[in-house]
Amino acid sequence: MPFQKSLVYFYLSILAGILLPVTILAQQGAGNANKSRVYQQPDPAHRGENGIRMMFYNTENLFDIVNDSLTADDEYTPTGMRGWSYNRMQRKIINISKVILTVGGWEAPEIIGLCEVENRYVLNNLVMGSPLKNIGYRIIHRDSPDPRGIDVAMLYRPEKFKPLTTGFIPIRFPFDTNARTRDILYVKGVVLKRDTVHIFVNHWPSRFGGYIATIPKRNYVASVLRQKVDSIIAAVPTARIVIMGDLNDEPTDESVAKVLNAKRDSVNLSNIDIYNMMTGAGCSWNRGTIKDRELWITIDQFIVSAALLKNTGGLHTTPHSVHILDAPFLLQPDDAWFGQKPFRTYYGAKYIGGFSDHLPVYLDLSF
Repeated sequence: MPFQKSLVYFYLSILAGILLPVTILAQQGAGNANKSRVYQQPDPAHRGENGIRMMFYNTENLFDIVNDSLTADDEYTPTGMRGWSYNRMQRKIINISKVILTVGGWEAPEIIGLCEVENRYVLNNLVMGSPLKNIGYRIIHRDSPDPRGIDVAMLYRPEKFKPLTTGFIPIRFPFDTNARTRDILYVKGVVLKRDTVHIFVNHWPSRFGGYIATIPKRNYVASVLRQKVDSIIAAVPTARIVIMGDLNDEPTDESVAKVLNAKRDSVNLSNIDIYNMMTGAGCSWNRGTIKDRELWITIDQFIVSAALLKNTGGLHTTPHSVHILDAPFLLQPDDAWFGQKPFRTYYGAKYIGGFSDHLPVYLDLSF
């Protein structure tokens, strides 16, 4: 018996020696994850006639409550699996307005790119039926052929930005003619009556169905966008171009780094180059725009033409002028993977009344 007890104690001590360090590391990892995320409040300075702030936000399923027979929106209806209701829709709209006003600081953002909005109705509710109603936002939107009926859109303040040209670039995959996805929204306009900017709002195909299997679709959208960018730069080498959106790929992935050819070195840019602003945004395994298990990844991005990084007297920016809004109210504890995660509208099928599974990004441009 003494020998058996000793043997038991021996094995227990080995087990403790394995499990205890793992537990301590996990606890340290959780603590470090929380400590490393330091909220940077948006600069509240009054921009006035000196500059503008752009933002992009994936609102995660901003649907109305009406069943559209032409799209797969059934789950976001009162009788659908999520029990979507007018009150829930309105609460989400109020939440989104809170995010927008927080990004703005002293004054509301001048230009806003949005995705995962169902239609003009929810956009009208956002700009006229929420705390944004006194700002006077105008809407640029059209329904896209996405199977779920979700679109991209742009809001802008007309006293700061005047659209000159608006276009919706359809995506038709030559290798999958039956597939449909969101258009790319293109807007050319004048900022503060002083300079012209070209804006592209994107929501590239998701990874649903497998990351590898869906790479060709994102690569194709990137190639279409690159052609549009090249045509603008060929006509005007100093064109100021801003690409924003949920690309469903990171800055280092093939579609962004190779096909779109968005550089991550801001020093050695030629006139035809575009620069991925997320390089200077402090993104890492524990800081990004969306969380995948224990890792944060950055799929919501701003990319700009080289001309915007050269202070030649017109509208310009700097490599560190993009920020991720990670305000505490947008986050909640992540009990499964430690640290924090985005505070969503639903946790699985359970309604929790949050904001989105994405964090918004914003960019400052100035004269």
